[in-house]
Amino acid sequence: MDLVEAGELRSMQLNELDELRLYAYDNSLLYKERTKVWHDRRLRTKDFKVGDKVLLFLSKYKFKQPKLTSRWTGPFVIKHVYPSGYVELFKSDGTSFIVNGHRLKFYHEEEEIVGVVVDELPFFDMKQ
Repeated sequence: MDLVEAGELRSMQLNELDELRLYAYDNSLLYKERTKVWHDRRLRTKDFKVGDKVLLFLSKYKFKQPKLTSRWTGPFVIKHVYPSGYVELFKSDGTSFIVNGHRLKFYHEEEEIVGVVVDELPFFDMKQ
């Protein structure tokens, strides 16, 4: 009789363990949904327009980058912006390619200053 009771007790323990596992699985799904909503709310979208100049992030250098190299290449000109977030870019040779919009940032051109003359400073003799 003791063996039958021990078997029933073990069966009840296994059922309780299975219920705890299912409860933990449900909680993990709830946690994942909440964190996804939290992260999606904090995503910043960049409003690119056709004709904008952008720089492209070189993801191959994300972890180990050679010394004195930039992680950004470009500038490229935007050819088309897709609603899914992808962007089609023009290369300098006229071909185009598609990249994820998260790998881009705006390129700000330097303004040229025309007509600025730098006066020469008078030479001072340090021996005097």
